[in-house]
Amino acid sequence: MINVTAAILIKNGLILIAKRKASDALSNKWEFPGGKIEIGESPEECLIRELKEEFDINTEIEKYFGESIYQYPDFKIKLIAYRVKWIAGKIKSTSHDLYKWIKINNIDNYDFAEADKPLVKKLKKEML
Repeated sequence: MINVTAAILIKNGLILIAKRKASDALSNKWEFPGGKIEIGESPEECLIRELKEEFDINTEIEKYFGESIYQYPDFKIKLIAYRVKWIAGKIKSTSHDLYKWIKINNIDNYDFAEADKPLVKKLKKEML
């Protein structure tokens, strides 16, 4: 199983989502940004590192949001999500084809990766 983190980053009522590169596994799917947890790293440390690497922003963990386990054809993923606060920096995406700030009532217009879908559902329940 691959342990991965995801950021639920909300700013001014908008949610940050990112589209995976066409060359990636799960190409062109939307996701909550994050990444794989490295050996010796906590999920929280991973998420802060990944957001710095992928978007060049400084963040802090606010609280645990939830998790999802999903079996893809070639791998199994455990996605651990946290509410994250943006501290500083201007977004410069290095690992995604696109990123967007969206309203919760538009979230169903995006084709999310399967592992992210339970988190989308929970977020909708909380925000709508």
